[in-house]
Amino acid sequence: MIQKDYILRMLEMLAEMLASILNYIKKGEFEKAYTALENAYQTLLKEDSFFFQNIPIEKLTDELIQEHHYTNSHLEILSELFYAEAELQFAKGNKNESLVLYLKSSILFEFLEKATKLFSTERQAKKKSIYKRIAEIKGNKG
Repeated sequence: MIQKDYILRMLEMLAEMLASILNYIKKGEFEKAYTALENAYQTLLKEDSFFFQNIPIEKLTDELIQEHHYTNSHLEILSELFYAEAELQFAKGNKNESLVLYLKSSILFEFLEKATKLFSTERQAKKKSIYKRIAEIKGNKG
C-alpha cells in the first residue's frame, strides 16, 4: 500500500510539473521550461536529461529495464518527460532534437501499453499528438 501511495504521489507531482513546463513553453518562456524540465528529471528519476538522451533509441527499453532496473512507473514518467522536452525543442525550432525525443516518447508509450495491458484514452491522445508531430517534422525534412 505504501508503494502505491508513493507512485500516486509521484504521478500527481509529474502532472503538476508537466502542466507548468507546457505552460512555460506556451508563453515562450523557454529557459524557465528547461529549468523546470531538468528539475523534473532530477526530482522524479534522479538523473539529468542528458543521461536519457544518450541512450540509443533501439536500446531504450532494454537498457532502462535490464541495466538500470526501471519499472513501468519510471517509464511512464520518462515518456511524459520526453514528450515535454520534445515540445520544448519543437517550440525552439530544434526539429531534429524534437524528433528523437518524440520517437523515444512514443516507444515508451507503446511499450507501456503492451506491458500493462491497460487502455488509456489519455495515452491514446498523447500518442496521436506525437505521431502528428513526427509526421509534421518528417514532412518538413523533404
